[in-house]
Amino acid sequence: MAEQNRDKLHIRLHVYDEEIEVVIDRAEEEYYRAAAKHITDRYNVYSQIFKGRKSDHTIALMTLIDIALQHQKERAKNDVAPYNDILNTLTAEIEDVLGEKKK
Repeated sequence: MAEQNRDKLHIRLHVYDEEIEVVIDRAEEEYYRAAAKHITDRYNVYSQIFKGRKSDHTIALMTLIDIALQHQKERAKNDVAPYNDILNTLTAEIEDVLGEKKK
């Protein structure tokens, strides 16, 4: 149990205008801090454009949509299923040809 506690870290993240306390895996601290900075940066962009015209809640939701859209685009770019399908088809064709030569 003590070993598990050593792997955990209690940190404070500054996200836009708020401090958030979280307990994280020590190995992921860099990612959490980068994520908090990314959220703050994106929120600041929307806030500069829409402050006074949109509510803080709406600006936060616009920020979330922006970040989620970036994530979805990245996931689609890294989707290996089409490549696996092609490789499976090519492998089957190669095995068929090699099987015919053995006969």
